[in-house]
Amino acid sequence: MIGITLPDGSRREFEGPVSGRELARSLSETLARNAVALEIDGRLVDLDTRIDRDAAVRVITPRDPEALEILRHSAAHVMAQAIQRLYPEAKLTIGPVVEEGFYYDIDMPPVSEEDFPRIEAEMQKIVQAKLPIRRREVSREEALALYREEPYKLEMIRELPEGVISVYEQGEFADLCRGPHVPHTGFVKAVKLLKVSGAYWRADPSRAQLQRIYGTAYFDKKDLDAYLRFLEEARRRNHRRIGQALDLFSFHDEAPGMPFFHPRGMVLWNALLDYWREEHRAAGYVETKTPLLLNRALWERSGHWDNYRENMYTTTIEETEYAIKPMNCPGGMLLYNRRPHSYRELPLRAAEIGLVHRHELSGVLSGLFRVRAFHQDDAHIFMAPEQIEAEILGVLRLVERIYATFGLGFHLELSTRPKKSIGTDAQWALATDGLRSALAAYGREYKVNEGDGAFYGPKIDIHIKDALNRTWQCGTIQLDMSLPERFELVFVDRDNQRKRPIMIHRVIYGSIERFLGILIEHFAGRFPLWMAPVQAVLLPMNDELAPHAQELRRSFDGAGLRVEVDARTESLNRKVREAQLAQVPLILTVGPRERESGTLAVRTLDGRVTPGVDCGRFVEAVRENVRRRALSFEGFGG
Repeated sequence: MIGITLPDGSRREFEGPVSGRELARSLSETLARNAVALEIDGRLVDLDTRIDRDAAVRVITPRDPEALEILRHSAAHVMAQAIQRLYPEAKLTIGPVVEEGFYYDIDMPPVSEEDFPRIEAEMQKIVQAKLPIRRREVSREEALALYREEPYKLEMIRELPEGVISVYEQGEFADLCRGPHVPHTGFVKAVKLLKVSGAYWRADPSRAQLQRIYGTAYFDKKDLDAYLRFLEEARRRNHRRIGQALDLFSFHDEAPGMPFFHPRGMVLWNALLDYWREEHRAAGYVETKTPLLLNRALWERSGHWDNYRENMYTTTIEETEYAIKPMNCPGGMLLYNRRPHSYRELPLRAAEIGLVHRHELSGVLSGLFRVRAFHQDDAHIFMAPEQIEAEILGVLRLVERIYATFGLGFHLELSTRPKKSIGTDAQWALATDGLRSALAAYGREYKVNEGDGAFYGPKIDIHIKDALNRTWQCGTIQLDMSLPERFELVFVDRDNQRKRPIMIHRVIYGSIERFLGILIEHFAGRFPLWMAPVQAVLLPMNDELAPHAQELRRSFDGAGLRVEVDARTESLNRKVREAQLAQVPLILTVGPRERESGTLAVRTLDGRVTPGVDCGRFVEAVRENVRRRALSFEGFGG
């Protein structure tokens, strides 16, 4: 007799082994029709797996979070099967599930999105055939024989540990895979190919370049359509497109992965930094600056030479090796060590907008999101052990205040010690406990990522949520006792003894370039007044009014406003439309009546027009909006 415990705690007994499909049918026909897979004692398996012992079992349906990943894994196999039908010379590598979909890396002739309809049509044939997806276990020798014409599969098979190898078959197609998969290909009915890019086999530029084809799949076509609408909105908000349209930044072949900021982009940049400095001064930080180039001895002392060398740019000067800094921390250690410190000075909060360089493969560079040169809004807080909780809480509250200014929500994740690390077990335990204690006092839920900390300490990662509900990891708080040890940092405590400070590394914007890219997409280029490169444009209704418009611009400039004049001999409607496309928040029209009365007609991007606004009142309203760093312009009240 086999006893099966269900999620609600009830128990079913069977005289002998029973498959997941039979179990589902014994519970209800509806469940059997919708069943995708099984979970047996916490392990996901195929629906046809036989349960031959007492176990806790859950039938996975499309409503369960695990189901979508299983479906997408099967969709990757359907795509690979279709491609091998259409391109018999194609050689398969791997096809994993990724966030929001799947991809497959394939050694084949180049394809483009224009080829997708043909591939999708073949996929639909496979879906409509409802081919059963069966798991088969084979020996290493059988697997090598099965894939004798597939060089990448052979390479993977030879690297597998000894034991049984699983293969999944559907029709004429078979793929190496651990599974599980949906019962048949008919489940993969709401599927769409999205994009194609190049990828080196095993990320090695010396190996073959493959075609990486991305797609996504859902159980319901409505969900797929909603996701495609989301993608369309994301394309509309793409920061590279908006950056070009608004003349904010550009990239050039002479410096790959290193952005050039244009005058309007610099206005945005400086608005972010001015706000950052204001908040940090109020929070008790001092600002510092450290050199770009430091010698190898420093990086060996910090641990970066052994743990991060492959990402660093190096050079030799007068027979001494140097590295361009990938991080600001070691320079901060030298600054702290320039003189003795007393416990009375702690906590010491030192912030730096530091330019760092990290080598990224050209294939992963992505606009402002993934670059080789970027600025970090670093800060290093040196403190006594009893100050850990208060300082981390202070950083969390500063983070909350800054992100709220941009209308960004966030969630927290605690990342613990990775396999590759420096420092003692005791140091890691004290640091991790300090972060947990501060998070508990902060009172906000957080997720734990075991083994995902920095090599020198545990960290709190802060993930922001933008207007499209996408999450981005920007801020981080890292507690470190290893670097103070390596650099022999000390302070004199109240008992007149020399003691080692504990240090927090933290960023809030993270990479300023990346944060700016996120904001461009978050606001879709419609920045709040305090950030907008051009806050208002003056449109004289005829050439005779152009001098008056220029006079107004000079007065607004004197009041600290960023205003331009469009005096071109174009129609007013066209100039209004172009200002709207340029996302200028305020469009000011000046005609004879406005010149006589000293007023303006003010149009906002939401289409509201307020006539007869006194110029002084306009300046006052804009300056107050900027002072508050409001997310929107409310108008002029009564």
